[in-house]
Amino acid sequence: MEVDILEFQVPLENNKTLFVWDIQPSYTEAHIYDRLHRVFSSFGPLYLLKVCPNAPLCPPGFYALIKFYSAAQASKAQRRTDGRLLFQDSPLKVRLSSKQMPQFLSNGSRPLSHARCVDLANHCLGFNGWTSDIITLKELKDEEEGEVKQEEEEGGGTERKLRFGCLLQLSFPHHGQTTRASAVVEECFTCTGPEVFLQRRCKLHRLVRERALVQAFSAVLLILLGDGKVMVEVKQTSDQLLPEDTEGVLQVNEFTPGEEEEDEEWDLTVS
Repeated sequence: MEVDILEFQVPLENNKTLFVWDIQPSYTEAHIYDRLHRVFSSFGPLYLLKVCPNAPLCPPGFYALIKFYSAAQASKAQRRTDGRLLFQDSPLKVRLSSKQMPQFLSNGSRPLSHARCVDLANHCLGFNGWTSDIITLKELKDEEEGEVKQEEEEGGGTERKLRFGCLLQLSFPHHGQTTRASAVVEECFTCTGPEVFLQRRCKLHRLVRERALVQAFSAVLLILLGDGKVMVEVKQTSDQLLPEDTEGVLQVNEFTPGEEEEDEEWDLTVS
């Protein structure tokens, strides 16, 4: 049985990237995008679909770049579409990318954005296939914060710093899998009124929840079986947060986003 594994990371590998060319100039970019998306998304979820006009020295027309999350789905799409008419009168050329990956990209991985994590999970598992629950979300303060708040700018504003931490649980009820993750975000800004303070506070509330969810998804593997079924596994790592490890107090010493400061530990007490 053919098995493929999806991770919640930006697909960088050549075997997940397709190039499509010989697209006729008879249609608009928007129409071409829509038709290509209909065809190729039928093979699996897409990370990227980009339609571009040919270079000035080439014949009029378009080419497209398509990135899949799955190497197996990209390969299947290439075999099924290469040399086919699809939506125009002449056949399209579809090839797997042969472009050499830069060294600095081949040695690392990037997590998907919050929106892409949600889209991929919904596509593979359905809207009821996963849930996320906030265990705790609280403002984190330090002794120096009081001094920072007293610094007034010439324009009449006050320099403020907000820092929030979030502990979140991600569950897959149909697969019996659960993982936990945390995130801390902070922002320094000039506060010119209560409405500015409230806006920044709401923004950081949303951002820290999203960062914690992205962190939780980074430990998840989607196993695609040949019969169309999907299994969920959670990677076991040394720094993974398990439910029994986070009862009571969680110590967080990572800052996201922002520059790293001193090695300070923050207390996320579960109430």
